[in-house]
Amino acid sequence: MEDILTGDAQLDQAVRQWLQYDQNEKTKSLVQDLLKDGSLEVLKKKFSHRMEFGTAGLRAAMGPGVSCMNDLTIIQTTQGFCCYLEEIFGNLKERGVVIGYDARAHPTSGGSSKRFASLAAAVFISRGVPVYLFSDITPTPFVPFAVSHLGLCAGIMVTASHNPKQDNGYKVYWENGAQIISPHDKRIAKAIEANLVPWPESWQTEEALKSSLLKDPYQDVHAEYFKAIQKHCHFRDINKKSDVKIVHTSVHGVGHSFVQAAFKAFDLNPPYAVEEQKDPDPEFPTVKYPNPEEGEGVLTLSFSLAELEGATVVLANDPDADRLAIAEKQANGKWQVFTGNELGALMGWWMFHCWKSQNTDPNAVKNLYLLSSTVSSKILRAIAVKEGCHFEETLTGFKWMGNRARDLLDQGKSVLFAFEEAIGYMCCPAVLDKDGVSAAAIAGEMVSYLATKGKTLSEQLTSIFNEYGYHISKNSYFICHDQNVIRSLFDRLRTHDGTRGSYPTTCGRFTISAVRDLTTGYDSNQPDNKAVLPTSSSSQMITFSFANGGVATMRTSGTEPKIKYYTELCAAPGDSDVAQLRKELDDLVNAIVENFFEPEKNKLQPKPE
Repeated sequence: MEDILTGDAQLDQAVRQWLQYDQNEKTKSLVQDLLKDGSLEVLKKKFSHRMEFGTAGLRAAMGPGVSCMNDLTIIQTTQGFCCYLEEIFGNLKERGVVIGYDARAHPTSGGSSKRFASLAAAVFISRGVPVYLFSDITPTPFVPFAVSHLGLCAGIMVTASHNPKQDNGYKVYWENGAQIISPHDKRIAKAIEANLVPWPESWQTEEALKSSLLKDPYQDVHAEYFKAIQKHCHFRDINKKSDVKIVHTSVHGVGHSFVQAAFKAFDLNPPYAVEEQKDPDPEFPTVKYPNPEEGEGVLTLSFSLAELEGATVVLANDPDADRLAIAEKQANGKWQVFTGNELGALMGWWMFHCWKSQNTDPNAVKNLYLLSSTVSSKILRAIAVKEGCHFEETLTGFKWMGNRARDLLDQGKSVLFAFEEAIGYMCCPAVLDKDGVSAAAIAGEMVSYLATKGKTLSEQLTSIFNEYGYHISKNSYFICHDQNVIRSLFDRLRTHDGTRGSYPTTCGRFTISAVRDLTTGYDSNQPDNKAVLPTSSSSQMITFSFANGGVATMRTSGTEPKIKYYTELCAAPGDSDVAQLRKELDDLVNAIVENFFEPEKNKLQPKPE
């Protein structure tokens, strides 16, 4: 070791400490092989920077080292989290925590979601904390549901959602049933740093799994969850008689049996399952990326099955079943994959339509709230304005919408629906996070109802836009691994005329009417130029509003090497020249790419086709 690590005392110490602490023979021998082979650069990558614990918890590749997900980093993270919870909750040992996991596995390093969940359970049990550990894989929404249903202090879900197969993650929920927000993340990160030495009992999963403190919430949560979502089943008779054919894929994730159960709970005919993708498989063998957001590539097998069975609608969950994609066969025989914003419009309209049919009190609408993230379509705002309910916008991510929904519910308000453009929908306040299982059943009912009116989803979307105004969006991203390039790209937008805090007033032929920068806290729309939404200097996010009704947000991703952009053109009701609106938006996007991103100069890779 001395030879290869000479001259890098910090790396030397990190590797020595690792080999001293790690008890997983596979990860230990992988590190020893790297030392033997003299793989200095790989060692630096794995040991120079510890994974950062943020509001999304952890997400990284599985493998050895402090920058990866493995037995030791899971133990260290859970020890820190446990100590923080002990500090906050005097009744932690009475209430306990819940832990769920998906089907991810990495045989090379011996890591898997189930293994990580067992280690996390062992840490809590070693401190006398009751642990509700699911005995089998579950969708992510089951964890926040269990936190609320069982009145627990916190929840952990071991999943990397739709990330590539080598990744895993550690997602944390607070006692209110929503994901953690600041300052919890910073304080947990500090507690992790203070508890890096593994407690001897933390490794003892076999003993922990026999402990009287360990409980299995699977049956109870399964029964109660499907009972809770039935409150959103409004047309059971239509469902029972419906002959609409729907295909469902769980993309090698956990969703299959749960979506089947959700359809059953709604008295819908079971969807046809894509055989090659219905069972959990950590290799995700039939797709390049296990992300239904990527569209047609992930849905090829679904379309083939739909053609075979004569189905007109495809539903797709991501691997941890918290997101939902929908596609529909059009009259010309082609498939339309709806964007997250279009589905937000459809689901938002449907939730309000159902609510209205159940509520005759004209004043009840004043207590009703619709939520979406700031980079999502403003269609819910248009619905709220016309119908007289409330609309609120939050920062990007369901952690913000979940926490805001909890605040509103605690004030006696009614939160009907929340969504984000990344195909995430919260249709049931029993889960304060995105939930692709309940959304699948609710979408199934919507499709069945529309069929009785002789309408397709596409036709209903057009009706929504005719009634509330067209909202046309175009979202994409560039890949960039160089943080300096990202920083200079955004800094250039903040120093437009050479002085800090001066922003562009035009973009190509388009006039900019307002700027909001949630990295610095500037908002030209506010009287004091201070943004109302929370700001974060650690991530980049600027929104430009244009004189033509366009809105564009540029932001960095918290979990991937991407600079994302979200654009939308909001037209007034009655302005229905869709071709002209689309051309105007295309021109705006081209101007933003050319003038603000400068992909050639910055060597940015476009989104793969």
